[in-house]
Amino acid sequence: MAKGFAPRIRFWMLALCILAGYGAIGYRLVELHVIDGPGRVSEIQNSRYRVIPLNSRRGDIFSYDLNGGRELFATSQTFLEVGVDPVSLKESDLAKLPQLSRVLGLQLALVEKVFAAKNGRFTGDESSRSDRWRLLRRRVDESTYQKITNLKISGLYGTRQYERVYPKDSLGAHLIGFIGGNGQAESGIEKEFDFYLSGQRGWRESEVTAGREMAQFQRRNVPSRDGMSLALSIDSFVQHSIEEELKLIAETYKPESATIIVSDPHSGFILGLSNYPTFDPNHYSKYEISSHKNRALTDPIEPGSTFKIVAASSALEEGLVNIHDTFDCSIPDLRMPTGYVARLPKDWKPFGVLSVEGIVTNSSNRGAAHLGTLVGYDHFYEYVRRFGFGERTGLNLGVESRGIVHPVRKWDGLTLSRMTMGHSLSATPLQIHNAMATIANGGLLMRSQVVTKILDTNNKETVSFGKMVRRRVVSRETARTMSQLLMKTASSGGTAHKAAIPGYIVAGKTGTAQKLVNGRFSSRQHTGSFSGYFPADNPEVVITVIVDGSTIGMPVSGSGTAIPSFRRIAEKLIPYYAITPIDSKEAFAMTEDASRIAASN
Repeated sequence: MAKGFAPRIRFWMLALCILAGYGAIGYRLVELHVIDGPGRVSEIQNSRYRVIPLNSRRGDIFSYDLNGGRELFATSQTFLEVGVDPVSLKESDLAKLPQLSRVLGLQLALVEKVFAAKNGRFTGDESSRSDRWRLLRRRVDESTYQKITNLKISGLYGTRQYERVYPKDSLGAHLIGFIGGNGQAESGIEKEFDFYLSGQRGWRESEVTAGREMAQFQRRNVPSRDGMSLALSIDSFVQHSIEEELKLIAETYKPESATIIVSDPHSGFILGLSNYPTFDPNHYSKYEISSHKNRALTDPIEPGSTFKIVAASSALEEGLVNIHDTFDCSIPDLRMPTGYVARLPKDWKPFGVLSVEGIVTNSSNRGAAHLGTLVGYDHFYEYVRRFGFGERTGLNLGVESRGIVHPVRKWDGLTLSRMTMGHSLSATPLQIHNAMATIANGGLLMRSQVVTKILDTNNKETVSFGKMVRRRVVSRETARTMSQLLMKTASSGGTAHKAAIPGYIVAGKTGTAQKLVNGRFSSRQHTGSFSGYFPADNPEVVITVIVDGSTIGMPVSGSGTAIPSFRRIAEKLIPYYAITPIDSKEAFAMTEDASRIAASN
């Protein structure tokens, strides 16, 4: 090979590589500027814009007072974040800065600093677009912002924001619920009716600088649609009354928890519902999570003697007894329908022979067991379920427990005799309340409700909720007989005589149940309750008070802890609802008539 051949090969190879490199660069330039150029220019232009979500205003939650005025429980406060684009400011706007500072409540020097020329501002220098947003004030109300816009200062704009607030603080907290820090509905009506309350978000496409929106440079704007508002059946006076009573219960008995429910027995609408402990939805994070629970729905308890209305009602409805039929309640044993001889629970005091009326008015455990045994396993279980135990009430307030009612196949030899006295099952406070309301309204189990209307943004009613009957539980005649027995119970000589209010006929039943502690019934931990209604001849309200976890050494029974609260609440509601009293002679006559009518049924 010639000596000069190899260098020439290397030269041409190097030249070819250089030429190929320049060719590739040239092709890439053509591709960028000619082939893909228009698309990339559009992509770069679009990168300056961002889709900004526009929050809708959440609807209000309110109730009506007796005069038709609104009581606001939840609302959304509107405020604006006000900023400025100094580039857009005109020289003629500088004279308006003193007035702007007064409207915003800021020092003039601070406003002038924000508006100060920098990087060629006021000259239209586009190189300053990366810093074309300066915050003036983070929270400005609507009226103040209107004054600002009236100044007509170029480049001044506001971004609308909403904040959920609860004007009544803790009042009705377990009903209303709250909105979490992430803007999501967390509980109560807020969560269950979120679809109606939240509205529909909008959006706008705006230019951004350093990640900050410049609302004055918008390309598209799709407005949001505000949420609907809800009208509640809750009466603010009733709600306030029961929450004041819960505070007194907490101070007096220091229970683990307590619940009070007030409703209209004829419609099923809730007039007031609250629990202890409670919380303020404005500052929900400052409270224990357990205080957020709506225990009226989530925490089942053994109902105790309030449940005896099921045993008595079922025996009366089946025609197995009348109120004068008697049973020997001194005998400690009773043969069950299966042939098993069960040891009966003790009564709170020794009884001998008691009539059906005496069993109810004296709250005899053994007497209730006799009635349940007559009805039988399957039929008694059927009545338990008819009264709504073992199923959810349907009140749309979030998580709700069914309670525990075991099917008959899981019962042992003692279950029936214990269940008739309110043990061997569990029920939520609302289930216990609804069972009493069933007697009060003539035998119908109503669906519990709290929302009466849904209104649009113009306050026009779009949906109205009326009373809803779930089913008939017992006949009107049986309910009337039971009501008359409960009137006797809440009068002189009955176990609930402390519930009596002069001039008014009260009907109701107490309950006391030992709590399970470490798998055993405690002699120190009890649940005391009272569920009743008045006026008994034409009930306007049903009131249920449950005090859970009062300790021994205090009046732990339902008559000791719950009846005083029932009575104080009732005495507040009498003048509020203008319930007319009756004289003592008329009251006595009604009680006597009750006995005669009950005897004939």
